[in-house]
Amino acid sequence: MTTIGLDLHKRESQLCIAHDDGAIQERRIVTSRDRFTAVLGDLASARILLEASTESEWVAQHLESLGHEVIVADPNFAPMYAARYRRVKTDRRDAYTLMEACRLGAYRKAHRSSDARRHVRAQLAVREALVRTRTRYTAIIKSLVRRDGLRVRGSAAHLLQEKITALDPSPQLLEELQPLFEMLVPLNAQIEAADHRISALEKTDPAVALLMTAPGIGAITASAVVAVADDITRFDSAHQFEAFLGLVPGELSSGDKRHIGHITKAGNARVRYLLVEAAWRLIRSKQDDTAALRSWAVGIANRRGKRIAVVALARRLAGILYAMWRDDKPFDAKCIRMPRPRAVALT
Repeated sequence: MTTIGLDLHKRESQLCIAHDDGAIQERRIVTSRDRFTAVLGDLASARILLEASTESEWVAQHLESLGHEVIVADPNFAPMYAARYRRVKTDRRDAYTLMEACRLGAYRKAHRSSDARRHVRAQLAVREALVRTRTRYTAIIKSLVRRDGLRVRGSAAHLLQEKITALDPSPQLLEELQPLFEMLVPLNAQIEAADHRISALEKTDPAVALLMTAPGIGAITASAVVAVADDITRFDSAHQFEAFLGLVPGELSSGDKRHIGHITKAGNARVRYLLVEAAWRLIRSKQDDTAALRSWAVGIANRRGKRIAVVALARRLAGILYAMWRDDKPFDAKCIRMPRPRAVALT
């Protein structure tokens, strides 16, 4: 079977084609459906290896429609690049390296999410962009208000203009802020509409509804976890799921020296900070079903500090969500063990 390494890029991509007779063909083509069809459409069924990237899914689907076997590989798998030159890096050499990895089987497949879950991830990304824009506008407005010796108390974003007007600001300040006030009105409406669309997943996606039974987990966090993980059965353990989200400590050890550092921050940053926010809500909660988790986190906070305790709680919360999804069972506070009392050294 013909083996192809595809070094995919936004505008142009590099192909390295190894034919059955041993001949190597290298081509650089425009990254478009028409060019892929023109170059590879008439080729007999081939095995094609490309790295997971922003464009990889639509390219993979199109190449599969042409009758080829497509492998989307994890770019973090070091053995795949065993033949890569250290001092010289070019697209031609990268494509050749991918072709060799495909021929030798020296790759690790990346998970390809379903179309529905990719759509949810896109919705979450758009909502995040809207919220960040609103946050920036709000910060500018409050800083200009403070410049005039006024201070706005915390409130919902749609009440910001009303709160500032009640402070009796100068006409000049109102004139300066008016463009931002006008921008916030449609921005708030779009964020509210995005929240409604994501909240509707509770009724249409059983996994989202299941995870929302956990304390501190709302529709946004549950949807983000489900959209990123896609299929919980691809994780063998809770620890593997936590590592996938970048919530486990990094380690740099050699010989008899062992150094445990900060969390790796691998994986999706949006899910990670949403879980950290959920952990903050839990540690401040007064509900009875969060008592065991709060006690566990408080014990860590007393020894290591509150910030470390919150990240540890986010990691444990990820493990709980993994178990709920794996077993298809809603959250049960009785399954959370209270922390064991620590032994006190005698003096």
